[in-house]
Amino acid sequence: MPINKIFRKEPFAMTDILYDKFRRLSPKVTGGLIRMRSETFKDSAVPAKYKILSALAIVVATKCEPCIKGYTKMAYDAGATEDELVEFLNVAITESGCPGEQWALLALKTYGDLNAGKRIDAAEICCREENLN
Repeated sequence: MPINKIFRKEPFAMTDILYDKFRRLSPKVTGGLIRMRSETFKDSAVPAKYKILSALAIVVATKCEPCIKGYTKMAYDAGATEDELVEFLNVAITESGCPGEQWALLALKTYGDLNAGKRIDAAEICCREENLN
């Protein structure tokens, strides 16, 4: 299969073909990540949306664009307000400096897009689950 059928414009964007192939080749690890995420991001002593916002701050600091879009969508779907989002983005900026600010802007833009009704393409999201679609 030609590489342009597997990857989109961005060199590391996951397509359904590549993601499905990897899940078949490594079901224990990829399935483990999904199970781990499902367990971690459920309501417990700490409400799910705050765990998701914490994860978003971490991926902003580590500069993972698909993760930023995915966790921003999860936070939006979990009922996080824009003010809550901004406070967690401020934590990310504080801990990662000026580069973190640029990545925080991506999360804020993604939140605005979701608030305006735009859907996020599954290929744009890292480590996706069915509830991210």
